[in-house]
Amino acid sequence: MDPSVLARRLARAEARWEIGQLPIKYALAVDQRDVGTWLSLFVPDVHLGRHGSGREALRALIEPQLRWFYRSIHLICGHQIELGPDVDDDGPQTASGHVYCRAEHEVHDRWVVMAIRYDDTYRRVEGKWLFERRIERHWYAADLLERPQEAEFDSWRVGPEPALPALESSWAAFWPAESPAPTTRPTGGGLP
Repeated sequence: MDPSVLARRLARAEARWEIGQLPIKYALAVDQRDVGTWLSLFVPDVHLGRHGSGREALRALIEPQLRWFYRSIHLICGHQIELGPDVDDDGPQTASGHVYCRAEHEVHDRWVVMAIRYDDTYRRVEGKWLFERRIERHWYAADLLERPQEAEFDSWRVGPEPALPALESSWAAFWPAESPAPTTRPTGGGLP
């Protein structure tokens, strides 16, 4: 085999492995309330829209959010990674991915369970893979004693309404608005 082909394949495999470690490092940092480690998982110039940019702006945004709940457990259930086309001698420099997660949070006397999908972009900075952007989307957030349907899929109300599954165009195509669905509480068809 051509050594350059082998080197490219190895660089891509290493990139996938390194990127694959980011979600569990994120989960551990959140659950241990290790904000410094959590911040180090993001690119130094992370953009936060109207909240500014940089890790200190990220700290100002996340620390108050972490105080909404006492204990948490983030279980990583799967990770899909797409490496970007921009390649140099060290391999790919950008990537994107989706991470499935089941998170549990102690909120006062409630135990809130969430089904989450993180939509991520990653960038290699000084040889290290980091989150460039992480968007949390969820199917539901409900107390352990509630059924998601009974709680209108979001009884915690700490963010926007659950975007999933209706966010995906394939969902609307599979369950058009006029199609009978095997549920009494369908989620919206089509894109929001």
